Amino acid sequence: MRATATIPRLPSRRRPVLVAGALAVVLVAGAVVSTSADAGPGHRPGTARNVILLVGDGMGDSEITLARDYTVGAGGRLHMDGFPRTGTYTTYSVDEHGRPDYVTDSAASATAWSTGRKTVNYRISKTPDTDRPMPTVLELARRAGLATGSVTTAELTDATPAAMAAHVGDRGCAGPADMKACPGDTIGRGGLGSIAEQSVRLRPDVLLGGGLRRFEQQITEGPYAGLTVAQQAQKLGYRIVTDAPGLRAARPGRPVLGLFAPADVPVEWTGRPAARGGTEAQRCVTTNPRRPAGTPTLEAQTRKAIELLQAGARAGKGFFLQVEGASIDKQDHEADPCGQIGETAAFDRAVKVARDYAERHPDTLVIATADHAQSSQIVPVDAEPMGLSATLVTDEGGRLKVSYATTTTPEDGQEHTGTQVRIAAQGPFAERVSGVTDQTQLFTTITDALGLG
Repeated sequence: MRATATIPRLPSRRRPVLVAGALAVVLVAGAVVSTSADAGPGHRPGTARNVILLVGDGMGDSEITLARDYTVGAGGRLHMDGFPRTGTYTTYSVDEHGRPDYVTDSAASATAWSTGRKTVNYRISKTPDTDRPMPTVLELARRAGLATGSVTTAELTDATPAAMAAHVGDRGCAGPADMKACPGDTIGRGGLGSIAEQSVRLRPDVLLGGGLRRFEQQITEGPYAGLTVAQQAQKLGYRIVTDAPGLRAARPGRPVLGLFAPADVPVEWTGRPAARGGTEAQRCVTTNPRRPAGTPTLEAQTRKAIELLQAGARAGKGFFLQVEGASIDKQDHEADPCGQIGETAAFDRAVKVARDYAERHPDTLVIATADHAQSSQIVPVDAEPMGLSATLVTDEGGRLKVSYATTTTPEDGQEHTGTQVRIAAQGPFAERVSGVTDQTQLFTTITDALGLG
């Protein structure tokens, strides 16, 4: 299926002052700051009412370029290319002494923007030295009375969503039966429990993704002992949905927990993975027989999450939402260019949903970025890479060669890279992403935009 090669309209950096009740634009210290005359109680002038953060896991510049070349052509533009403000940020993690670890994992990178502090690889929103919990953006937003949500194509207990909703010493401590690496985090030892338990106990208004198997594990300690995590969620008021019809039927008034797959949500596209010596030129298959009918797309999940959060916003306040396209990274690890491109295209459609909402609600800050870069590289068609490679036939009829060379055998899996990655934004405080920043500064941008400081 050919993606639409439409170049999104770039929002103007400076707009005329409109009549009362509409968007006004004022200049403060040289920066454009959006306000709304009908912001309502609980909304501070000069701040954003809402923030939507979209994270393409492993979506470095090469991954973006590959998806653009394949789907809309080298001269086309993705929806994520249309943001008026664009910069880059650095992604390194640290060791327990605070020294740079130049290649981050997803746990440490998500912790950086969730808490404003760097940490050790595999740790979830805890300090690098003392292993103490650090407050997250989502927790601060909840405390301030904003509606909150998290959407992912991975398990809801995976690193990126976990860093907003939980604190554990190791990202593998996903459910009550997975706590071997985190003995000090168990409820019996005075800890906060597994990622799944903490996520529902925090009670964000919307949690959508995969990972049903974690929520079916039985809790063995604490006030919910003997229940599964899903039953704990129901005790806490959650409505649980498992497919697209159930998600469409969800209404405001109670939190929604969407569990759309036992593990990660199956990818949208399929094709032959890269191999030693390359592959025959191929077209990607834009379907996946292993993706059950009724699995909601990331676009649909994002649209529904925004609908529920907007309707459920309390006392005139807004919302904070994080959306992750997780399997860009996961398919990159597998040296699967078609799976990777399909997930990037799916993420880009979710970006469009967020940007369209912000066009109608200009007091919304939308940010799109990645947690780290990955291993795919676009190389000349006649190149003979030392590692794995695949050749694709693009939608515009060209041949595109993709090389994966951080490992040389499919069984080893490809690795993250330590390069800076793109960050782009529109709306109040969007100018903060310009230039070269660090992941930790994204925390400050969001908390300042929402007035959480």
